[in-house]
Formats: sequence, C-alpha cells, structure tokens
Amino acid sequence: MRIDVERRRPVTEVVRVDPAMPSQTDIARAADCLRRGGLVAFPTETVYGLGVHAMDPAAVRRLFDAKGRPANDPLIVHVSSFAQVAPLVAELPHDAERLASRFWPGALTLILRRAPSVPHAVTASLETVAVRVPAHPVAHALLLAASVPIAAPSANLFSRPSPTLAAHVLDDLDGRIDMILDGGPTSVGVESTVLDVTVDPPVVLRPGAISIEMLRTVVPAAEFAAGFTPASDHEAMSSPGLLSKHYAPRAPLTIYQGASVAVGLALRKAAISAAARGQRVGVLVSTEDAGLLSDLDIVGGPPVVLGTLASEDNAEATAARLYATLRELDAARVDVILARDIVNAHGLWRAVRDRLHRAAARIVVVGTETA
Repeated sequence: MRIDVERRRPVTEVVRVDPAMPSQTDIARAADCLRRGGLVAFPTETVYGLGVHAMDPAAVRRLFDAKGRPANDPLIVHVSSFAQVAPLVAELPHDAERLASRFWPGALTLILRRAPSVPHAVTASLETVAVRVPAHPVAHALLLAASVPIAAPSANLFSRPSPTLAAHVLDDLDGRIDMILDGGPTSVGVESTVLDVTVDPPVVLRPGAISIEMLRTVVPAAEFAAGFTPASDHEAMSSPGLLSKHYAPRAPLTIYQGASVAVGLALRKAAISAAARGQRVGVLVSTEDAGLLSDLDIVGGPPVVLGTLASEDNAEATAARLYATLRELDAARVDVILARDIVNAHGLWRAVRDRLHRAAARIVVVGTETA
C-alpha cells in the first residue's frame, strides 16, 4: 500500500497480471507481502479472494477489520494441493480424499476437523476448518510462491456483492488492503460449494458450482443442510455465506415469485409505480425479459435501468454476471431493484437462486399476500 500525498490517504496498489501466465516477479512480490502479514486480493475461479497468511493471527485480525466481517463468520483456507491439507487438519476422511481427487483443484470447499495449529480466528473458534484448492492460475501461482496456507474470504466489504472484477475490489477496499492482483474477470461468478465431511452423511452447507448431483457421483448420500439460524449475533457459523441477508446491493432488492405472466405484469406495475413516485428503478432481467421490459421509461420520470444477466437457460453465464450486474445497478444510483425469482433449482441454478434470495430485502408472492 502506498500513500497518496495529494489526497493524504493510503491507496491500494493494483498490479495487472496475465490470468493464464502471471509474471513471477509480480507473484513473488504479492507472496512476500502475504508472508509479512499483508492483505492481497487475487482472482480465483469463483470470485476475487482477500488473502492473508492463515497462520498469522495478527494478519487474520487485520483482514476482519478491513472487511468489517464479524468474528463468528469463519474463513476458507486455500492451499496449493491436497498434500498441503494434512498440517491443517486432525484427520482426513476417505470421503475427503475421494472428493479432492475428483474436484480439486476447483470450486469445492471441504469442512474438516481442525489441527490445533490453525488459529481460532480463522475458524470462528470452531473445531472445524474449511479448506480448498483453487483452480485459477493466479491463485495457484500465489499459493506456490507464498508457501503458506492463505485464508481468503471474498475481497469485498462484508455483506456486499462479491467481487468478480478487480475494480469491484477497489471500489470496496481501496486504502484498506495492500495489493490487488488484477487477473481480469472470474469465470464462475459465485462462491465455492461448501461440503461438511465431518458428519455422516456429508452435508452441503452452501451451494455452488459443484452441484449436489456432481457430489453424489462420489458420495451418493450427500444431502443439503436443513438450514442454519444463529441463536445470537455471536454464535459461530459452520460455514461462510449462511447469513439470511448477504451479498446485497445498496438499493433494496425485491424478488417476485409466481406464474411467469403474472410476475411479468407485477414487475411492470411495480416499476411504473416506483418511477411515477420519482424513484430511480433498476430491474434485474434475463435477456428474454429485457425486450418485454424495455418500454418501461415513464415520461417525465427517472429512466428505468435494466440490469441484464443472461439467457434464462444459461446458468453459467447468469452466475458469472449476477454480482457484477448488482454492482452496475448500484453504480447507476438506483433507489430500488426489482427481480423475477429463479424457478430452476438444479445444478448451478440452485447457487444463483441462493445468492439472489440472500441479497433480497423482501420477496413478493404474486397473487397472495406480501412476504
């Protein structure tokens, strides 16, 4: 981090790197910063992570402060290979080995019993630790060069949409962290699947790109968690991403559920009503809906801003665009955001729907009372 003399404030250094073949000089600098207790944001295949030396409690505390993250929200520890997991855990179940062989490197996080050496700040004082081997070349190169495990939540202010571009990281954390490795857009766009293998059967705590259908090819009994609500603001969460309100844009987001035609009409009515009140309205739409809603501008009122995701048949493109689109609507200074619910709950769609619902301020069921 350097000091902007003119503005008299710290400024985060942004280093552009080739996402496929990053400069070893740049990687070495970032790795040295991490080993010295610094905070470095870097791309993974899911979202940008904010990395610190996982075994340095002071650095971990600095990460929580930079993000404004509550201490009861555990971190995911990233390592360069399955062999690097052993020092972090008390045991390696057979299921973990089989899952790692199939899905690592990749967008799967495993919950395992922690070794005593892992700082309590990393695990929210739980006796478990979350570990992952990322597939992104920049993340892999950084882990190899640092030669230490890197704890890395998403590189954003707590509760904001996760960053899928270096610019998103800078928007939230400029002056709060030391360095950003800018490797361009991430490919997946939503956080990793989290699977707890300390229980039998293994339980998915957070859906992601590795779907339960994929997991069941290795562990057929895998199931979804019934849900988790902290008993208090201080109770430790078993996984990141479990808060009912998370990944949220600044403008309140309302989701409309119901039959397709009825939801389309309800969206139009709500957008027209809000615009007539002088509010700047953002509507989160698929490419199929964009044409149907393109005539929403109200004469004499603020223009309605369409945030276009992707085709309603393309989960991969929708996931990759979700957070960026929410941030674009915030950048357009909309007062409210309206969206159609995602009906498909299979594969990656389940993860997209999970993030959309956690980002929402409220859900309206068309044809019944407001939830």
